[in-house]
This record gives sequence, C-alpha cells and structure tokens, in this order.
Amino acid sequence: QVQLVESGGGSVQAGGSLRLSCAASGYARYNYCMAWFRQAPGKAREGVAVLLTGRAGSAYYADSVKGRFTTSLDNANTKSTLYLQMNSLKPEDTAMYYCAADYCSRVRLLDAAEYKYWGQGTQVTVSS
Repeated sequence: QVQLVESGGGSVQAGGSLRLSCAASGYARYNYCMAWFRQAPGKAREGVAVLLTGRAGSAYYADSVKGRFTTSLDNANTKSTLYLQMNSLKPEDTAMYYCAADYCSRVRLLDAAEYKYWGQGTQVTVSS
C-alpha cells in the first residue's frame, strides 16, 4: 500500500521560495510516476511536476512552473522523500499542493484523474 504525506507548505511573499516534502512508502522503484498537483479555490486540479522512478533525470513540468520549480526524489533511506523546490514564487502559485503516485503505465503524466494514491495536501500561499 502506497502512503504519501506532504509537509512544508506555508506563506511567502512573491519572489520567495518554499520546499515541499512528500514522505513516500510502498511505491515501486521502477516505472512509477511520482507527481505534484495543485488546486486553487474554484479551479480544477492542475499537474505541476512528475518524476519517473528508475529513470534518472526523467522529470516533466507544467509550462507555468518550468524554470522555477524542481522535483527530486531522495530514496537513500528506507523511507523515501519526494521534494518540490519552488523558487520565484508568484501569487498565482497559491493553492493546495498534493503529491500523487501510480504506475506510469496507468496514468497520463500530469493528468490528475487517473492517479490512485494521494497525500492529504499542504497549503501554499504567496502574497504580492
């Protein structure tokens, strides 16, 4: 059973940085998609970034965050952590952020609809 627990959200001024963490367990070390999504009030859930396990350097980003956000996976320890480093934050980045996971063969990379496993979310608020 895959378990995902996010942390690291908070409030920051525009131009600032935050790093989100997602403690992950029970996922496959190969061909698994570990993703970040966000949802602002009244808007659909949006794919932000996805990392493919077992394929070094295989990460994909939404155009809206490309060049500002970076996702990485630390699986050196028994409990792994998925990170989302967010730089040059903008007010439009304000949202609840979720990590999600599933086999890549079952999902379209940044499409929330098909991911089976989700964390509880962490709030990010960026003020102007």
